[in-house]
Amino acid sequence: MSAPSRDLNALLGSRICHDLISPLGAIGNGVELLQLSGLADSPEMALIAESVENANMRIRFFRIAFGAAADGQMVGAREIATVLAPGADGRKIEIDWALEGDQPRTAVKVIFLILQCFETAMPWGGRVKVSFDGDHWKVAGEAERLKVEHGVWELLSNPAAEVDLAAAQVHFALVGPELARQGRKLGLTVSEHSISVEF
Repeated sequence: MSAPSRDLNALLGSRICHDLISPLGAIGNGVELLQLSGLADSPEMALIAESVENANMRIRFFRIAFGAAADGQMVGAREIATVLAPGADGRKIEIDWALEGDQPRTAVKVIFLILQCFETAMPWGGRVKVSFDGDHWKVAGEAERLKVEHGVWELLSNPAAEVDLAAAQVHFALVGPELARQGRKLGLTVSEHSISVEF
């Protein structure tokens, strides 16, 4: 990767996730062996097993959302389905991935970043649908209650907007630059109970 095309943030994300996946996998394997031996039949071990599984799913999600994505790379349908499965990593929103087959990693990266924006706006839960009409991707969500900070949402279409960000909101600042790298533009619609993003 040449210097002008380097995305150091994405490379850093890939490195951190790569280095964390192995030890989490080892812990998960250890818990599984304890369960098979009958030594792990306790509420405490069940909690550890669930926590490790949730952390593993979250890291896999982060690896796609924050990691490097080159043109031509694909994300397998099974990987997407596993990471977005109901209840995975303690997620409160329900995600309907209305697509079949493997998908371009560049597009999935943006969608996963946008899904984190939806998670932020739907702390009490909600329903989100991801679709593609052959030209445009759409992420549309509904919830009885939304928590929308319009300043941070402006960053999706205007990365230069002067907005104070908390660490928990960093995904809002990454969508615009990633879309710019891909030569895409974003459309955003926010109402009282719904949010729609297209690119």
